[in-house]
Amino acid sequence: MRILLVDDNNTNLKLITKLVAKLEGCEALPFSSPDAVLSALPDLDFDVAILDFQMPVYNGVELYTEIARFEKYAAVPVIFITADTDMTTRMEALNAGAIDFLTKPVNPVEFHARVHNIVSLADARRKLADQAEWLRREVDKAVVQLREREQEIIHRLTLAAGYKDPETARHTKRVAAYSEAIARELGLSEEQCRDILLAAPMHDIGQVAIPDTVLLKQGRLTEAEYRQMQAHTQAGSDILARTHSSLLQLASEIAASHHERWDGQGYPNRLAGEAIPLVGRIVCIADNFDALTTERPYKSAWTYERTVEHILGRAGTQFDPACVAAFERALPVIRDIMEVDRRERLLEAAEKAGDMVREKIA
Repeated sequence: MRILLVDDNNTNLKLITKLVAKLEGCEALPFSSPDAVLSALPDLDFDVAILDFQMPVYNGVELYTEIARFEKYAAVPVIFITADTDMTTRMEALNAGAIDFLTKPVNPVEFHARVHNIVSLADARRKLADQAEWLRREVDKAVVQLREREQEIIHRLTLAAGYKDPETARHTKRVAAYSEAIARELGLSEEQCRDILLAAPMHDIGQVAIPDTVLLKQGRLTEAEYRQMQAHTQAGSDILARTHSSLLQLASEIAASHHERWDGQGYPNRLAGEAIPLVGRIVCIADNFDALTTERPYKSAWTYERTVEHILGRAGTQFDPACVAAFERALPVIRDIMEVDRRERLLEAAEKAGDMVREKIA
């Protein structure tokens, strides 16, 4: 336990330094002037301060006021030593934050008793602070572990959603990356962007409830089949709803709202404008961009330029104008994501072709 001692009288300073040395487990840090103390801050470490009240330049209260400006010393117990028995002096010290007084000339027995009690208090505070820090670390560790489990659940569900159609898995991965890029350009926090990246792949999880004859149909859907397909939004929301997981709650919100339109002509609830959750508005653009730039059974892939022009032209009708502006700012990142995906697909195709050749040779 380190005890700061400040007294401009060398005789008094030597006396209280010796008295501190007699306290078990205590180390004295003696200073003969307030200026010397202030010059050593904030690198000085101490657990208790014993300050002379009457000193030149800075008195004890003024010195402590300067010390307390540093957050690390805010909770340090302070004892004032004073020869002044006037109540005004003591009230000034108390108002400054004093926890006890010692009267000059210092009585060694009284000094030992009072300082021992204050040291015990400081030690208890430090142990409590250590326990609080330990508890904070344990809570942080538990939160990280919980988030890791949530991420694994979402990853597994995403794999399940793409089990029937490998292209669906790639689609969900691209949409998540596009959504994160748009969210960043909207100025969302790092945590929000990360959560969108994790939750967005679940936007089409409700497709597991759609019959294969509709989901995997080669060609355009009939009106009845299209209505069946639209049901995937509510199905996905229902699958992910009623959970304590914040990530799954976010994924449920995305599943329910990513086909809503800014003008209120979307589905399933015909929400309009800012009544549509922001994450739904973001994923709506990312989903449309990916759907248009990739080949589907019922259509050829659009060019990048045509797709960008299409989305920019629908700001204020199909899409949230602010999200469209963020999408436009994010285009360099989106273009990079597309290129990485293209290379991965070429690599997969090459590996698949190599496997087929090896099978024939075998």
